[in-house]
Amino acid sequence: MLEGLAAPGTFLLPEPAPREALCRVHDVTYVDAVRAGAVPKPVERAIGLPMTPSVGLRGATATGGTMLAAQLAMERGIACNTAGGSHHAGRAHGAGFCVFNDVAVAAADLLARHIAGHILIFDCDVHQGDGTADIFRDEPRVVTVSMHGANNYPAQKQASVLDVPLPDAMGDDSYMRVLQETLRAADQLGPYDIVFYNAGVDPHVEDVLGRLSLTDNGLALRDHLVIDHFRTRNVPVCGVIGGGYMKDHLAVASRHAILHRVAARYLQKA
Repeated sequence: MLEGLAAPGTFLLPEPAPREALCRVHDVTYVDAVRAGAVPKPVERAIGLPMTPSVGLRGATATGGTMLAAQLAMERGIACNTAGGSHHAGRAHGAGFCVFNDVAVAAADLLARHIAGHILIFDCDVHQGDGTADIFRDEPRVVTVSMHGANNYPAQKQASVLDVPLPDAMGDDSYMRVLQETLRAADQLGPYDIVFYNAGVDPHVEDVLGRLSLTDNGLALRDHLVIDHFRTRNVPVCGVIGGGYMKDHLAVASRHAILHRVAARYLQKA
């Protein structure tokens, strides 16, 4: 499905994120409950998934993938996870199909190991990155930017460093104008050692939860504008796939692959 992008040497398998890394951003009681498959029912309902040990392992492995991608991005300039973008998970709980906040865990890991000192999280999922904003609310070394549907989930938003709420039915042209303005605004809060880019495909016009109206070409242009903006400034980019909701799973997978197709062109330049 990744159209030859998973070639030997370019596609690496991660290990699950270690408990120590998860506990940097998540409450230890919640982490241990997930690992044991013993998440309280109200939290399980908020997550929207049956919290079996295998689901918890999947969340930890996706998080390990973002940690690995971040390390590779620091070394090679760009790297992307084929999962991740679980930005609704907060400190003490998961939510909205998100178990662990993979980007937050990876960012905190880079800070703890003194690999990065100033980090940008640039979130273009159609839903606000509320968990990420809450986790880093008091962390000046992490700048959170969220471009999201104003009238979409979650009902109660958190305060990112920069929030850009978008009206319903916004199409490609209007979206790109706002995106370029937001990229320029993010520059004013830098410089950055790395940017985590959440390339959710749920702004697509056919997405059942999206409410925006981007096309496939619009998603590709969005990814190009974001990646090109930071790579031309020599800022490493770690990409994650974010949301996408349709019954046609192959269509969703194909849209997720847009990020990797765009990123591959920049890896070849690195």
